[in-house]
Amino acid sequence: MSHYDKSILQEVNRSVEAIEVLKQESNLQFIEDFARLLAETFKRGGKLIVAGNGGSLCDAMHFAEELTGYFRKKRKALPAIVLSEPGHMSCVGNDAGFDTVFSRGVEAFGKPEDLFCGLTTSGNSPNIVLAHEAAKKQGLKTVLFLGKGGGKLKGKADLELSINGFETSDRIQEAHMAAIHIVIQRMETLLFSESDSLFQKAQIPVTPLSL
Repeated sequence: MSHYDKSILQEVNRSVEAIEVLKQESNLQFIEDFARLLAETFKRGGKLIVAGNGGSLCDAMHFAEELTGYFRKKRKALPAIVLSEPGHMSCVGNDAGFDTVFSRGVEAFGKPEDLFCGLTTSGNSPNIVLAHEAAKKQGLKTVLFLGKGGGKLKGKADLELSINGFETSDRIQEAHMAAIHIVIQRMETLLFSESDSLFQKAQIPVTPLSL
């Protein structure tokens, strides 16, 4: 006989509901478009720059490590930077305020051939708003993962995904991470030939980074 609290099943169901938002036609198209944009960025020698706060920073770190490391198969490392270095963040936060920690990072690393991705479940995080503005100013393509209607950043990026109808950030972040995993899988299919031995023969231009 089961003895778990009914709230556990309620939360599982709520999590499933959040991920099922990805089945919407516009969200499926976002995944396809983002995967293609990411593949094109890597093909032209660009890199991905990712930023987020709290749980979304953890998602940003997860995103980047799937690219610099491995996802499902062995393949060439792909250039991705997550703006999370504590020395930088404490320096900029102390000297200029926390709102500028990510825009300063974009200013330092962003090139026109790169792609900026910001994650904010409210769409209102000031440091993501300013980072997005900095990316646009420097000529980067931009992608945003949003929630709760999109907030101040709604309609600002080249591509955006907004997980709506959920009050708490955790459910939104779960859907964001599911979408990111599917984007990576689709991008690898577009970028690498399945006939390559576990992708290892695939050749793409990758610019070495000195951080």
